[in-house]
Amino acid sequence: MFAKTRDGIRIGYSLAGQNESSRRLVLVHSLAMDREFWAPVAKRLEDEAAIITLDCRGHGASDKPAGPYTPAHFADDTADVMSAAGWDSAYVAGASMGGMIAIAFGQNHAARCRGLGLFDTTAFYGETAPKDWKERADKAAAEGLSGLVGFQKTRWFSDAFRSDNPQIVERSVEIFLRNSVPAYVQTCLMLGNADLRAGLPAMHMPVRIAVGEEDYATPPAMSQVLQAAIPGAPPVLVIKGGRHLTPLEVPDVIAGQLRDLMRA
Repeated sequence: MFAKTRDGIRIGYSLAGQNESSRRLVLVHSLAMDREFWAPVAKRLEDEAAIITLDCRGHGASDKPAGPYTPAHFADDTADVMSAAGWDSAYVAGASMGGMIAIAFGQNHAARCRGLGLFDTTAFYGETAPKDWKERADKAAAEGLSGLVGFQKTRWFSDAFRSDNPQIVERSVEIFLRNSVPAYVQTCLMLGNADLRAGLPAMHMPVRIAVGEEDYATPPAMSQVLQAAIPGAPPVLVIKGGRHLTPLEVPDVIAGQLRDLMRA
């Protein structure tokens, strides 16, 4: 299905689970993935909730406008998908980029946000982020996405997971390589320039925060910053041995966090 956003682009999305359930959950994927990213977690929750997975702008089957992009654009897209599905409110969860979008949703659409699942994510990538992300964007523009695959695989998954689950790793690589380079560039620049820290203290919805112990992209210290700034946030779950894409690496754990969130 597709939703038309307030600025006229099409966002692809899917509905799964118990459509009549009062528990409604929106899942937002990480950079250069698509809605398939959440399939292992959604499968574990499909008997307990209605679930939307979507392709963020610039990704998957969604339109790929020229940019620039901002987290607010992606948060508005999420709200517009919810409206297209007839949902007035939902729990919103995301991993990595998707977690930052969830934060933006919680800040910009608080009345529609029942709670947030923030996984492997941050509100701010650091003082060198604009330079660091521009370098990644420039490399993709110059060499294509294939030049980033080796770097990504080691950040996405632990050594043991890559050895034991080659099919998941290769499927993730396939999805990564299907991305539009211009859209990937714009999304990298967005992440480098984003700073959502100022709005964290005004977020009063329930949250659950989890991160891989070995996450090099958004280390546990970044999750601790979120926990300290969001009122009432419970302790961060640091997942032993996990790296950056915990919804794929430990879907049982992440599903458990979302189950707990929806009971809060």
